[in-house]
Amino acid sequence: MKYITTVNGQEYIIEIDQKTEITVNGERHGVDFQQLAESGTLSLLIDNRSLEAIVEEREDAWEVLLHGELYAVHVQDERAYRLAQARGKLSDASEAVVIRSPMPGLILDVLVEEGAHIGQGQTVVILESMKMENELRAGRDGVVTRVHVGKGDSVEKNQELIAIGDAEEIKEQQ
Repeated sequence: MKYITTVNGQEYIIEIDQKTEITVNGERHGVDFQQLAESGTLSLLIDNRSLEAIVEEREDAWEVLLHGELYAVHVQDERAYRLAQARGKLSDASEAVVIRSPMPGLILDVLVEEGAHIGQGQTVVILESMKMENELRAGRDGVVTRVHVGKGDSVEKNQELIAIGDAEEIKEQQ
């Protein structure tokens, strides 16, 4: 089955060929993965390269924490993608986005303030968890509408950290 996957604005066509192989944009890869307990942590082998990722499903996307970087990943099967294309709506960039803590931890730094214009992929918060610094990045361009945390705050898993809205929508409200 084909899936259209969008990561930071970049589309990938993924085909699951067999239980141990996938094709990404026409390139075959050997894969093996195991979910570790119920923590959302995945142990992955991709072309014999070992990776560990924390993956959680959100309302409209999957959040993937890999090498200390948080990615918003949108996945649609081929049928849903074509229906969205026909409707002229592949994604609604005007919807507000809330960046949540992927795990409990300590806020080391908040790099934005309310009203700041930010770009997709820009680091907004640095979270320390399990003795690792994790850069949480904006999943879209927009304006910071709310900062829920400050430097030194302890946070729980799924706690709201930053809200990002559409720049045009913010102008209309003023």
